[in-house]
Amino acid sequence: MALTVDDVDRFEASRHRLEAIAYRLLGSASEAEDAVQETFLRWQGADTGRVEVPEAWLTKVLTNLCLNQLASARARRETYVGAWLPEPLLAGDPMLGPADTAEQRESVSYAVLTLLERLTPNERAVYVLREAFDYPHREIAGILDLTETASQQIFHRAKRHVAAGRTRAEIDEAAARRIVDEFLAAATSGHTEPLVRLLTENAIAIGDGGGKVPARARAFEGARAVATFMRGLFKPGKAKRNLVGGSPDLHVAPVNGAPALVVVLDGRVIGITCLEITQQGIAAFRSQVNPDKLARATRRWAAGEHGDPVLKVF
Repeated sequence: MALTVDDVDRFEASRHRLEAIAYRLLGSASEAEDAVQETFLRWQGADTGRVEVPEAWLTKVLTNLCLNQLASARARRETYVGAWLPEPLLAGDPMLGPADTAEQRESVSYAVLTLLERLTPNERAVYVLREAFDYPHREIAGILDLTETASQQIFHRAKRHVAAGRTRAEIDEAAARRIVDEFLAAATSGHTEPLVRLLTENAIAIGDGGGKVPARARAFEGARAVATFMRGLFKPGKAKRNLVGGSPDLHVAPVNGAPALVVVLDGRVIGITCLEITQQGIAAFRSQVNPDKLARATRRWAAGEHGDPVLKVF
């Protein structure tokens, strides 16, 4: 069925919101784009004249497509090479969605996106729709074919699961940036102790290379183990330069709402490390180096201005 110009306009008016929902549900920008495109195809084939509230119809279709995707993704991730981490997004990416409230900002933080992987598909959908987009439970129930009471119960359960993994309060962006600067000074000092003092006792470091780039698939755990790893990571060496094909620049830039380390070589983003910074110190380093999950970041990086790098990595 051919869409009218008004039908297309109605869809495009919802595109950014649909992408932001899909990204939070799937943890992947490329998969979110595919889900939104499939939603458009369903819209194209619908009798749009009978759709009373296009936004609700599109959200229901998209959410259920994402739920199906999550079910198959769990099976795929069992065979994924190494650790699976979400796809990071640079500041200004419309897929990050609304950031007006603390709940909305936290829902797209890299730490929370990682925690959402522990939820069931239904828990994740209810949590995202309620926490990030403030959908009332009545509408969520209609989207997921649940009762309103069931939606409320699922939300409270999901929120408990997320809270259980977030036992430490984070700090504001300015304070976080100061800690990042302190970390870089310590990491390049050649000494372990300054790094240990910046980390929480149970800090972790983990990476996602997707089997395409070497990465730490099994997490380093504990402040001293992570500090030792980070000290070695920042130690210059010819072997490291040969591995990545040069001496990349390191920038500090906002990623998923918080300062992160962005490694760039010849205009291409080859790594993003998201730091989980709390009042007690740095709790986690999550590094995304899988090139498939950095393509979008590279395109956005090339389109913006970023100033001088803070240092050469190797």
